[in-house]
Amino acid sequence: MGAELLSGKVVSAKIREELKIELINMKKDGIIAGLAVVIVGDDAASRVYVNAKKKACAEIGIESYEYALSEETSQAELLDLVNSLNSNNKVNGILVQLPLPKHIDEETIINAINPSKDVDAFHPHNVGKIMIGNYDFLPCTPAGVMELIKESGVEISGKECVVVGRSNIVGKPQAMLLLHSNGTITVCHSRTRDLKEVCRRADILVVAIGKAEFVTKEYVKPGAVVIDVGMNRLENKKLVGDVAFEEVAEVASYITPVPGGVGPMTIAMLMKNTVKAAILQSGKK
Repeated sequence: MGAELLSGKVVSAKIREELKIELINMKKDGIIAGLAVVIVGDDAASRVYVNAKKKACAEIGIESYEYALSEETSQAELLDLVNSLNSNNKVNGILVQLPLPKHIDEETIINAINPSKDVDAFHPHNVGKIMIGNYDFLPCTPAGVMELIKESGVEISGKECVVVGRSNIVGKPQAMLLLHSNGTITVCHSRTRDLKEVCRRADILVVAIGKAEFVTKEYVKPGAVVIDVGMNRLENKKLVGDVAFEEVAEVASYITPVPGGVGPMTIAMLMKNTVKAAILQSGKK
């Protein structure tokens, strides 16, 4: 394997240690960070993510409050809960685990979260702030990707950066963050012509399309940094990313593994946003 591994486990552990110390110092100033996690229904993947978030909170010293609601919960009931969390001073961050059941409109729920407690950075207010580069919170996965690129030591400024995927959660904010770091950005999607050729121009390639092992070495410029945001379970239960890891690792300079790459970084960035929210709401920044 030619590529060096960009381990999210290693980088996120470093971030969590820093946050742990910060939280101890905050407590001396009377600031206790609290995160409310809301899960509606019993989606198995959502439960895994929620448990991982609660575990991370416990590990570093953030108070976590779980609200597990039944699949039958109405949109009005969920909105009532969000509104009560908005006015709860112990709660600095509110995270509503997606996806929500079909009868609940995700956009309505996201828009109901107080932007100062929106630690996922999905609210239009925070999305707009990211667009102009004057933000309090960054979406957790794109922020984690930026930390991994930083860890590689590769300078983003002036580089060709290709983002495959245009979702509001990853693709679009990822492009903006790379642009803020002076990268030259191309965003690809299902209608992109000559996708292989476009990807091969990339010095930094970020893949977030949700198709198992879609990107093979033919898509990758030799020496590129490859960040795989995908998480797919094959029929044999094996977890793989959107990148064919073994063959792409032969040509890339750096590559993230799946699992253990972007995933741990997403949770570390959520913790970082929650700590920041607690400091901002305390007025002691």
